[in-house]
Amino acid sequence: MPGKLTICPTPIGNMDDVTKRVRDSLLMADYIACEDTRRTGKLLERLEIRPRPRLVSYHEGNEASRAVELVKRIERGERVALVSDAGMPGISDPGYRIVREVIDRGLELVVLPGPSVVPVALVASGLPTDRWRFEGFLPKRSGEMERVLSSGETVIAFESPKRLTDSLAALAALAPDREAAVCREMTKVHEEVTRGTLAELALRYRGDIRGEIVLVIGPAEATGHGHEIGFAVEALRRLVQAGARPRAAATVVASLTGTRANDLYTALTGRRPRR
Repeated sequence: MPGKLTICPTPIGNMDDVTKRVRDSLLMADYIACEDTRRTGKLLERLEIRPRPRLVSYHEGNEASRAVELVKRIERGERVALVSDAGMPGISDPGYRIVREVIDRGLELVVLPGPSVVPVALVASGLPTDRWRFEGFLPKRSGEMERVLSSGETVIAFESPKRLTDSLAALAALAPDREAAVCREMTKVHEEVTRGTLAELALRYRGDIRGEIVLVIGPAEATGHGHEIGFAVEALRRLVQAGARPRAAATVVASLTGTRANDLYTALTGRRPRR
């Protein structure tokens, strides 16, 4: 019998969300590759999978070497299941390398549907779902945040609870009126979705914050001339680099693009203009 790799999404919080196909695949696997063998062991106990397949650690630190090792086992006819600590393997979790190895060698790959916090947070946010993109973890640099805010798509990003306060403050300084949502502990007992503008969320989330965070940011609105604010900010930056004074240049770019001069100035400098 030929071996195969099965990608098995695991619950992001509520253990009742595991599917029957995932349970069956874990039960039939010869090896289960997982980020944390202790955590996966508890999952197998909850699913009453006995005897337990062999658990093999598969994480960011050993992904390259372990992927080669596991693919060799698949070539010998063994069945490998890949899980992450929560959600879909390969989405901001290890998984890409072994998937590529399996595809490149013409081996069987099965990807099972299951829980993922990305679409859950997107729909729960109440923001547009027709065009969206997953950013991974929210970038830290101001310039990268500007890129995120300039998107004409709804953006979903992970964020650490320790960084959420600073990140919201930085985003609010660039686009205070942008609609967004903070989704915390999705599908868990203390699930919370807070919706509002970035300025409102920056005021709401201060101090000690706990839990797993997903931030959803609404798309940039097109201006009267069909441009997004990101293009206007870039035009302003080039004018300033050429020697123009920031406030005067912001006024000119605002008149040409239909954006607000104060928003452009804040996006460029990171501070509100003085009155």
